[in-house]
Amino acid sequence: MKVLIKLRLSLILSFMAFMTFGQPNTVISHEENSQLVRDLSGVKWTMKMMLPGEGVKKGLPKLPPEDIETHVWNHATVPGDVYTDLWKAGVIEDPYFGRNSVKAQWVQQYEWWYSYQFNVTEPVDNKVVKIVFEGVDYACDVWLNGHYLGRHEGAFSGFSFDVTDYLRIAKKRLPSTNMLMIKLDPPPSVNALVAGKKTPWFGDYWRDLAPFGIHRKVKMVSSGKVRFEDVYANTSIKEDGTANVKLELTVENTEAKTKTMNFIATIEGKNFNSDVKTVKFSAVVKPGNNKINHDILIEDPQLWWTWDMGKPNLYKARISLKDGEINQDFNETTFGIREVTSKWNPGFVKDVDVSFPRSTYINGKFHFIRSACWGGPPDIFVGRTNIGEYKKLIKMAKEANMNNIRIFGWHPPEIPEFYQYCDEMGITVWQDIIPLGTGNIPNDEKVLAEIFNEGVRVVKERRNHPSLIMMEGGEEMMLRTRDPHFGRAFLERLGDSLQAYANLPYVPDSPLTCEVSQEAGFKPKEAKHALRYFYGMGTFLHEDWLQTLEYPIIPEFAITSVPSVKSLKKFIPEDELWTPGLSWGHHWADLVRLRMQNWDVFGDEMTGSLEEFVNASQDTQGIIFQNGIEYFRRQKPNLSGIALCHFITYWPDMKWGIIDNYQEPKRSYDFVKKAYQPLLVNLGFKKRRWSQEEPFIGELWVINDLFKDYEGCKASIVFKDDNGKKLKSQTFKIGTVKGDSALKFEDISVDVLGKVEKRFFVELELTDTSGKVVSKNDYFFLIGNQKEATKKFQAWRDERHKLEAKYGYPNYYRFYDDFTGGEGKSYQSGTQIPRARGFGE
Repeated sequence: MKVLIKLRLSLILSFMAFMTFGQPNTVISHEENSQLVRDLSGVKWTMKMMLPGEGVKKGLPKLPPEDIETHVWNHATVPGDVYTDLWKAGVIEDPYFGRNSVKAQWVQQYEWWYSYQFNVTEPVDNKVVKIVFEGVDYACDVWLNGHYLGRHEGAFSGFSFDVTDYLRIAKKRLPSTNMLMIKLDPPPSVNALVAGKKTPWFGDYWRDLAPFGIHRKVKMVSSGKVRFEDVYANTSIKEDGTANVKLELTVENTEAKTKTMNFIATIEGKNFNSDVKTVKFSAVVKPGNNKINHDILIEDPQLWWTWDMGKPNLYKARISLKDGEINQDFNETTFGIREVTSKWNPGFVKDVDVSFPRSTYINGKFHFIRSACWGGPPDIFVGRTNIGEYKKLIKMAKEANMNNIRIFGWHPPEIPEFYQYCDEMGITVWQDIIPLGTGNIPNDEKVLAEIFNEGVRVVKERRNHPSLIMMEGGEEMMLRTRDPHFGRAFLERLGDSLQAYANLPYVPDSPLTCEVSQEAGFKPKEAKHALRYFYGMGTFLHEDWLQTLEYPIIPEFAITSVPSVKSLKKFIPEDELWTPGLSWGHHWADLVRLRMQNWDVFGDEMTGSLEEFVNASQDTQGIIFQNGIEYFRRQKPNLSGIALCHFITYWPDMKWGIIDNYQEPKRSYDFVKKAYQPLLVNLGFKKRRWSQEEPFIGELWVINDLFKDYEGCKASIVFKDDNGKKLKSQTFKIGTVKGDSALKFEDISVDVLGKVEKRFFVELELTDTSGKVVSKNDYFFLIGNQKEATKKFQAWRDERHKLEAKYGYPNYYRFYDDFTGGEGKSYQSGTQIPRARGFGE
């Protein structure tokens, strides 16, 4: 036994040195983890550019493994992406800065070779060794020591190759050297041809650079010849309060004979103390893949909840797979016990107004969704992102009182750490499982099967995370579907595929209120994207527009803003900062709409200086978000969720996010944090511009998303003038605020506006029976004429329409007379710095 322990210690030390690869322990129990994983990720990779098809012709896969030729290739990092590796190597200029992205478009026309050298010094007798790729974007071929292992296409699904017979194993350095070689194809050029298998690289917040690279980890995994392929802890809650954990195991037997295998499984609390539940069972395992199920009863389960509903309790399952007493493989899985169901929203008639239930219940309790579309990953060039950013950003979402993050279908499914942090912090995930930004998918069964399989692989990898509570099929897919009935049938088939592997609510697409969706049979009051204020800017003042929206759920609510001056200086050339130069337009600053939004909220375009304009755009975004969030929340329970668009931004743009690409919160973040208070005292109102001759009219509301009653409550309201001087205050005894409620308590009518010049302010406080302040809120309003302001706004809209009709919405040249020839100007020399129209005039 002492000899075996010494051997185990020797193998572990050899493995941890990252210069050898030893075999897994074959004797001890799973408390010491019998599987060995060697992470091949890191900075020791190298890369080389080749013309398409030339790398193989010129023999790159045949490079001698022990040679040093790849040492002079450019250095590279895995996980990462091609552009970031080239930028770090000095090949291209930073694509995020100025308009440099257009200078990097050539990168997409080449194939890129990545190489990695490593040593294996310990024998792997009676073992299976696999090279595991968690994700490569988009298509690649793989060789080890000149042996062609295979090909994979699809950015989101992992894949692996058995390399047991191709490893070079020796005690000495040269004969133990191995060479792993990956050829990345040029990325696809037409998204519709790879929809669902690659993230769309278009949209009005990105430029024409298709990201690609080895974007997730590469590992070498050693196990016995019978091994785990997949482990799913499928949980259910029984009527008597106990829970069942069905271990659904996929076990691969790589040998040619049937075996009887022994399993030892333990379940215990991961973030709370509990007894250890231990079970042992056996199963017959035939050659190939086997499905094995085993139920484990948890008598007093600690359920997983969102942070505002309870505690996010997590369990840890550890399973050893043994051939007799010999360990073959090991798996450790984190999961939570929770049940997710959906119900029909009140106020809407099934099959007349809506086609789907859109209220989410967790463990039988209504989960009102306070969310934002993620807008990630933190960088579209993933090589620029680190894991610490994920934890920071998800923590910021929780601190903004969000209980959900939506990953929508322009962006990829996220890395495991994203879901891990959501699990731990009690934030749910509403996910478009695979990115489907177009419905114009080839109607070919082979292609459709590939998409469905990609979706299944994505959901299988993430289904153990209790934070995942809703699956969606597409994102604005029906908006771009030439054949509505094909689009609907595709989405329904996708849902059937996904729900076969995860018992979660599924909805096919969002929005579902467009003409194409209704032609496909969806109803007029389905999920609504609240985007018309921005895209139809000038049609409505924002509070008038909000009052037109009554739907069961709002998956997108979008307002734009500009990052802080500090952040702008990181990606806008100094000579283009103010007044806005061309790089503003390149980074999607809609300079007309930004001015219009500012005027709507402030009665002024706020273009006096860079700081004034930037800060006003962020306050404008925040105020419109606040007013909209509160308007929607007052419709609870008819309306069951809101997702802002977006939370973050995956490159330094001037569009949707409330946190910029440098993880700096905009001023709008604080408005969202205020409006998303689970217990919220708020003011209902019909307009923001008031005459000095009329009383202010409003309603006092309290919304409570918590499952707790607040008794003996009082609400106070204070009106102040332009200079902050108190005009009037009132206190109301409103009594009990029930848990999970949204109620109007008082009508407000105050005649104080004759003393106000331009603006007035309203402050609210809610106190409980002990006098503790449990919610605070505030607003500002304008002195003006709502109807006259609307006329001016609509005239401005008509001017905007003419400009966009002439040049097109995506063409940012329309903001610059030097480029369009407006006002008699022309662009004659590269020394000119075109300045945006409408600033400093």
